[in-house]
Amino acid sequence: MSAYDDLLAHARETMALSQIAGRLGWDQETMMPRGAAPQRGEEMAAIESVLHARRSDPRVGDWLAAVDVAELDATGQAQVRHIKRSFERTNKVPADLAATLARVTSTAQGTWAEARENNDVAAFLPTFEEVIKLKRWEGQALSAGGDVYDAMLADYEPGTTGADLEAMFGEMRPELTALRAAIKDAEAPAALEGRFDEGKQMKLTRLLAKTFGYDMSHGRVDKAVHPFSSGSGLDVRITTRTSERDPFNCFYSTIHEVGHACYEQNIDRDYLLTPLGNGVSMGVHESQSRIYENQIGRSRAFTGWLYGQMIEAFGDFGVEDADAFYGAVNRVNDGYIRTEADEVQYNLHVVLRFDLERALMSGDLAVEDLEAAWNDRFEADFGYAVVKPSNGVLQDVHWPVGLFGYFPTYSLGNVYAGCLNEAMQAALPDLATDLAKGETSAATGWLRNAVQTHGGLYEPRDVIAQASGMTPSSAPLLSYLKTKFSDIYKLT
Repeated sequence: MSAYDDLLAHARETMALSQIAGRLGWDQETMMPRGAAPQRGEEMAAIESVLHARRSDPRVGDWLAAVDVAELDATGQAQVRHIKRSFERTNKVPADLAATLARVTSTAQGTWAEARENNDVAAFLPTFEEVIKLKRWEGQALSAGGDVYDAMLADYEPGTTGADLEAMFGEMRPELTALRAAIKDAEAPAALEGRFDEGKQMKLTRLLAKTFGYDMSHGRVDKAVHPFSSGSGLDVRITTRTSERDPFNCFYSTIHEVGHACYEQNIDRDYLLTPLGNGVSMGVHESQSRIYENQIGRSRAFTGWLYGQMIEAFGDFGVEDADAFYGAVNRVNDGYIRTEADEVQYNLHVVLRFDLERALMSGDLAVEDLEAAWNDRFEADFGYAVVKPSNGVLQDVHWPVGLFGYFPTYSLGNVYAGCLNEAMQAALPDLATDLAKGETSAATGWLRNAVQTHGGLYEPRDVIAQASGMTPSSAPLLSYLKTKFSDIYKLT
């Protein structure tokens, strides 16, 4: 075997073990008894130690040195690029730190869930203080004297810096604030009211998953506190949640996670269990979930079809026609929860977190001051106060499990989705007619061919630029939002 063959064989086994770790995480969120949390922490730490050892194995360095990249095709060169990036990163992080982080963040997840349920920030802070300390240590190791936050961001969006995002968000924020203010002064569409059987919601949500192309023979839909997608290749699972009074929460959380899952299911099978066999970045991943959820799923055409499915499932549910239903789906509401936010305000939730987590990592914000900082910022941005921690600083699991640098990719994904949507609409002139029939295959097929099949073959921004024909910019997203909501709210 050549050095390249040895390198790829080692990477495949490492990827397989990583998938097992991911399955443990899925189980912790869906099936695991609460009392098993301490043992699960030890299990996660053990497998993380094995993964760290494999990723930092000196043989990987020897194989990389022996490979003549110039002799490889584009796929082989991309495989080596990913392996080298992972190897260099892993070797900067001490093995004991990697294992400790896995143990502490697994424990922190359970502590956070209990604190969130009891609205008790104080009960969570000691554990969170330890998470912050460990993540700063990791960031310092990765950055080698550079920007700690940029080092963390590179785990989720290679090639993007905090300064890049600060500039982009700085352009978006006043535009979104102005649109939100105009909407607040306009007459709102009627909100959905009533009670909706949660069993019927789950039945319809599985139909929606299949409608958007989710392959249930290689996946499953379960319930969890925080919806997520897990896995890649032949085993890609999603979760959703139900609310008796808000079926849209269930339906659009599902469509969102299906976007993630279809990305993983549609990657070229030749890349299975290799570094190219996953989505290339969280920003690109989020572009798929957001375009499925919003530009397709909340479109006037598709909501017309969904209105018919709602009547079939729930009977007369108090909305007189498809146009009123479209307004209800896209109604801009006051709210605290990022995952439930409308398209206009969603990015304001993300920018809040982006600014706070950068301050936490730099040391400009102390952990004990985080709740007050969150509440002050939220009231300034949204105009009303946070009434309980589960609606504020305790609402997301990302920080407890150490995912710093992850939040901004949600808004970056929206920006990418805006670019992709503009290109997709131009390429598919009959798309609205299809969506009105509940037929999404033209849209999902375009996204599969333009983005998903490539997996990690290209760098993140290159994927979007090639698919959309433009350098990624917030302009298409802002134009889409202004056009859509000016129509719904009859803005002049």
